[in-house]
Amino acid sequence: MHRLLTTLRRGFTERIGWKRLGIVASLLIIAFAIFTMVHTLRGVDTGVILTALTEIPPVNIGLAALCVIGAFCTLTFYDFFALRTIGKRHVPYRIAALASFTSYTIGHNVGATVFTGGAIRFRIYSDYGLNAIDVAKICFLSGLTFWLGNLFVLGIGMAWHPEAATAMDLLPPAVNRLIAIGCLAGIAAYFVWLVTGTARRELGQNGWKVVLPSAPLTLLQILIGVIDLGFCALAMYLLMPAQPGIDFISLAVVFILATLLGFASHAPGSIGVFDAAMLVALPQFGKEQLLATLVVFRILYFLIPFGISISILGFRELWLSVVMPWQERRRLTEACTAPTAVPQPVQKRQARG
Repeated sequence: MHRLLTTLRRGFTERIGWKRLGIVASLLIIAFAIFTMVHTLRGVDTGVILTALTEIPPVNIGLAALCVIGAFCTLTFYDFFALRTIGKRHVPYRIAALASFTSYTIGHNVGATVFTGGAIRFRIYSDYGLNAIDVAKICFLSGLTFWLGNLFVLGIGMAWHPEAATAMDLLPPAVNRLIAIGCLAGIAAYFVWLVTGTARRELGQNGWKVVLPSAPLTLLQILIGVIDLGFCALAMYLLMPAQPGIDFISLAVVFILATLLGFASHAPGSIGVFDAAMLVALPQFGKEQLLATLVVFRILYFLIPFGISISILGFRELWLSVVMPWQERRRLTEACTAPTAVPQPVQKRQARG
């Protein structure tokens, strides 16, 4: 049996591989999302959507914008936590915040977050002496924060309101509750594994090793992810139509599932995938009203941060490649052309006879 499993694993690695399987899964998710969007949006009135946009209270839009700001402020601690975990304490918080914010917003909007986000992080952190392996560790630990936070919130939410996920995954509430308990049990098992010993917290080999955070620090790691998700879900909740009502926990479950589907698709900005999942999971809302909510949320959470990130990185590159070299050349020129002080001749004392 062991030999059979080893042969199957070797054949899968050589002929298919996890990379190809991931690409196929992403394409299937995107294709299904497009089909669902086309089917769901059939007969939607554009005029009703525009009317629904004007019906969203400006106060709610302002509060949702504040929640988005809170989410991105929390997001900056993903990289800051990872830097402290791998021992790169010389990198200040402002640099960690810059790398985390720009890599996430640009990477998530462009697509292929692992590559685009990693490239942006390397461009920023290389100025502080970090190499590609260090950046890979930061990406891994930041991703771990994201998944731990998602699984914890999803586990709590689905255990409390398993019916919220039924419209999306088409599974009975009892099965969804079992899945939620499994998520929480997995996190508990991870904690037990962390507590068993410091030496066993190392992952990787052949020069690529990362020491996982201890159990108390992992609690902090989960808290960062939970606060980030909480702000995002609250922003969506504030933009939802008033009727029919929906409780925050149910919406949070739907929001996290839609976010994970969009993340798994690697589609730019999760476009189509996230929206289709929300439309399918919330059939009690009017399509036009829900689309208006999604449009405003995309503007607040995707478009505006993306524009800010592009502007920040563009200004930074302009500063590093034009302004700073010009200032250095100016200093050098001033140093070369400055008149040098001529030493005064030393008067010899006349010998007294």
